[in-house]
Amino acid sequence: MTFFYLLIGLVVVQRLLEVVYARFNEKAMRKQGAIEFGAGHYKWIVLLHVLFFVSLIIETWVTGTGLRTGWQIFLVIFAIAQLLRFWALTSLGRFWNTKILILPGADLVKKGPYRWLPHPNYLVVAMEIAALPLIFGAWRTALIFSIANALLLLLVRIPAEEKALQQLES
Repeated sequence: MTFFYLLIGLVVVQRLLEVVYARFNEKAMRKQGAIEFGAGHYKWIVLLHVLFFVSLIIETWVTGTGLRTGWQIFLVIFAIAQLLRFWALTSLGRFWNTKILILPGADLVKKGPYRWLPHPNYLVVAMEIAALPLIFGAWRTALIFSIANALLLLLVRIPAEEKALQQLES
């Protein structure tokens, strides 16, 4: 039980620090003329992530917070996702954000994981949404939010980001 609250607490603090970092980057980029794309769906991204944590906490309260069989595998997947998240974040540096912000005249970042994957942070989120609940046997949360995240990413977020990046390249 202590491990559950410690891990969830650390992840929530990490997300809050990322929001602070994103806002710092957003202010700096807007001063340089950055344009936001996909603002209409941003609230749904935020809601999905908030409801994910609420669902995870509720499901573990109802079913118990003990570690489940094979939890070590899911913890390793989650840890790999954290390393990839840090790599993606540091590779984008001042361009990293939770919003889709395009700075006219800037070059497309093609270092770090962006050499191989166009959207590595979305892979990270998918890994986290699946692995974190499964550490504690919260398979319903993992399933529902993995599907919701995939639909939101595939149908809305990635197409909006691709369209914005095309404008950067033209």
